[in-house]
Amino acid sequence: MIAAIIVVVVVAMLGVYVSWRAGRLDRLHARLEAARAALDVALVRRSSVALEFASSGLLDPATSLLLASVAHDARSAQNGQGSGQELPESDLTRALRAVFGQPGFRASLNGTEGADELLTELESAAHQVFLARKFYNDAVAATRAARRRPLVRLLRLAGGAPLPEFFEIEDSLVGTGEAAQGADMPHLTG
Repeated sequence: MIAAIIVVVVVAMLGVYVSWRAGRLDRLHARLEAARAALDVALVRRSSVALEFASSGLLDPATSLLLASVAHDARSAQNGQGSGQELPESDLTRALRAVFGQPGFRASLNGTEGADELLTELESAAHQVFLARKFYNDAVAATRAARRRPLVRLLRLAGGAPLPEFFEIEDSLVGTGEAAQGADMPHLTG
């Protein structure tokens, strides 16, 4: 009689634990989806502002064409939302870094109507991409760690959900030279 009660209590406790673990995994997947949606919004905003900047007339024609082309490629890749999206997004970062790294670039825009607002918006969009990617990759790490648990694998609590992948792009607008020493936040000065 006592053995039967002990077995029932152990089975009930195991059931509660498995249910809690499955709920946690479900919440992690929901957090992952929300973080990916925020990342996608940030990437769209950055490419949109870059396209607006390219067509603003503030840049020379060759630079405008280059920036517009790279921003368009990044926007086109966003529709695919796969690993093929990372390269065009990194290319956009490198193009923006090249534009803002031109000698005397900021000085050439002084006094130009709308330039400061557009630069501020582009800097804000780049910072949002940095933060959104960080939050997404943190969610991926937490989800992958939860899915590696033996009980989760044994009972297949993740179901058929694919294993999430990290989103690795070059997102710092600071160059890799001396000006970037110690910089971990994206900004357009450098």
